[in-house]
Amino acid sequence: MKNISFLLLSILLLSSCKEDKKEETKPTAKTELAAIEYKDFALTVEKIDSTQFPASIKYEGFVKNAVRWKDKLGDNIVITTETGYHINKKFQHESDGSDAELFAYHFIVSGNKVKQAWKVYDYISDCPVDIVASFVKNTFQVTDLNKNGIAETWLMYKTACHGDVSPCNMKIIMYEENQKYAMRGESKIQVGLLDNGEKQFIGGEYKLDENFKKGPKVFKEFAQKLWSDNLIETWED
Repeated sequence: MKNISFLLLSILLLSSCKEDKKEETKPTAKTELAAIEYKDFALTVEKIDSTQFPASIKYEGFVKNAVRWKDKLGDNIVITTETGYHINKKFQHESDGSDAELFAYHFIVSGNKVKQAWKVYDYISDCPVDIVASFVKNTFQVTDLNKNGIAETWLMYKTACHGDVSPCNMKIIMYEENQKYAMRGESKIQVGLLDNGEKQFIGGEYKLDENFKKGPKVFKEFAQKLWSDNLIETWED
């Protein structure tokens, strides 16, 4: 009888252990809440101006775009600037050439503290002819294409030093958190007409970096469309 009672007790204890293991695999209330918050995340980007920058933010050039939003990284501010034609003594000048620089900054604001997350910088120096160093109009964007609650920042700009009609160097730089994605090539310009009246162009080629090639497909597709939509030089930029 004692043996039967011991056997029954053992079976009950074993059954109880199995049930405890099964409970551990279920999502907790906290996990379910986090999933709901992630699913309901909506990216809201607000345009701001220099009067709304925290006092500790430092930047060079004239502001072209300034935006603020909140995501999983916190309270974000991104600013893009251009200097236009000027002379910067940090560059070596061997002619009467001018300089032009462009910048993009990403800051994360926490209380009274501001941390710079990344910075993009490019320039043309000592150029005696026409300078291009500017962001392409209406291409600056902040997105959450992969729906992970961390925004992507898209920059598209041109640089050139030329005295003729020729393509500009053109780049798309995208950042998600501190991960950089780059697409590099040149703009496309019309140089004449073929005998059949068809427009003749030069330029337009590009290369994707490894991050775009290996990253989410939606990133590469967005970059290629942005490039295609702003590829042809209009001389109005």
